[in-house]
Amino acid sequence: MRPYKVLLFIFACLAVMAVLCVALPHRVEIGDRSLKWPTLAEVFETDPIATLDSLEFPDTPGTPEIIETPASPDTPDTPATEAPKPEIVVPKVVVDSTIDCREFLRPFYEVLSESDRQIIRVLHYGDSQIEEDRMTQQIREALQARFGGAGVGLMPLAQTIPSLSVKQQLFMSERFVLPTQGPRRYMVYAPKRDQRTDKKYGVMGQMAEMNDSLVSGSEDIMAVCTPQGINARYTKWKIFADTSIHSTTHGDTVWLNGKGVVYGLSQQTETGVIVDNLPMRGCLGTVFTKIDKEQLQTFYEQENVRLIILQFGGNAIPSNKNPGTIAGIVKGLRDQVRYLKTCAPEASILFIGPSDMLTQIDGEWQTYPMVPYMDGLLRKMALEENIAYFSLYRWMGGSGSMLRWQEVGLAGSDGVHFTRAGAKKAGKAVANWILEGER
Repeated sequence: MRPYKVLLFIFACLAVMAVLCVALPHRVEIGDRSLKWPTLAEVFETDPIATLDSLEFPDTPGTPEIIETPASPDTPDTPATEAPKPEIVVPKVVVDSTIDCREFLRPFYEVLSESDRQIIRVLHYGDSQIEEDRMTQQIREALQARFGGAGVGLMPLAQTIPSLSVKQQLFMSERFVLPTQGPRRYMVYAPKRDQRTDKKYGVMGQMAEMNDSLVSGSEDIMAVCTPQGINARYTKWKIFADTSIHSTTHGDTVWLNGKGVVYGLSQQTETGVIVDNLPMRGCLGTVFTKIDKEQLQTFYEQENVRLIILQFGGNAIPSNKNPGTIAGIVKGLRDQVRYLKTCAPEASILFIGPSDMLTQIDGEWQTYPMVPYMDGLLRKMALEENIAYFSLYRWMGGSGSMLRWQEVGLAGSDGVHFTRAGAKKAGKAVANWILEGER
């Protein structure tokens, strides 16, 4: 078959699929089963449709509810040979709703008045919900618009997860390579084979080792990092690497030579607010105590880190149905908060809880029972540790809200992740909430 016929066939298939996305309903019930068909918004992750303007999303999370397990419907008598399944009882979580936890950000608000004389760094750590810089970008834009600063901030030498804010190309010995073909990477949140024994991961929780014996050509690297949109207004490069690494920069290009470790590259300014996007895919957030304390302390102090945002918890939900396990994970997150306080005593901390998440229960898409429970525990933990807390779950609308987000193109078909449009909306809500507390 001639090439143009193959191309026509491909376009015809795409056209048919597009028509089906428009013509078929988003969800079809067939007996006791539910069949979902993606919308065009989910396929292309375009901006939400016009009906979004009619939806109401409160700017500030509402009052936490007391969470209880809903009563189970009556069931027929169980045969004597079958033991009834034990019912999982979710404990109540009572949280003081009279406290505006943004008061715990007061030291951060106060130092923002000095942004015209120094840099003020904000680190946004999180799981896959913040990948591509989708939520962080909104926080960065809002803070830099009011307090100055520019640039996308930190990025890894080998950027294996694409970003909407900066496009990266990597060359070794003048040969283009994919990020996965670049220098050997070690990550604190990776499988053990990609972890270090000395805890020297740097502030990003990952690093790249330039060493020809590990990857041929990795002692001579060129990275072209092209910022997108307003991120292009940066004025300087900053390279975080061993002293054995020699670096030069010109425009959006950095050349690195030598044998050693690169902990990150940064496009930034001399003054103003720098906001770094630090995603950790699949991570529970209980890894910071595995990073060398001296490294963290040095970076936080020298770079004037004054706000650390932690956005974790969602990865614990799908695989855990036991409240005790969830409580144990929240305890582990409390330990991370305390550890980061010792590493960055001048920094305020904001914890962003998990969004609503869906699973099938008796054939119906419903909120995972542990989502509101974890949200309540995290809010309680934050107040006890004197840190700020933003509840994505309650801001979205609580139980079942992810279904509504799916219907208007703000959430993906997995019922877990936002689309780019949804992440943008959530990021703006967090940014507005932060700035409203500064007034």
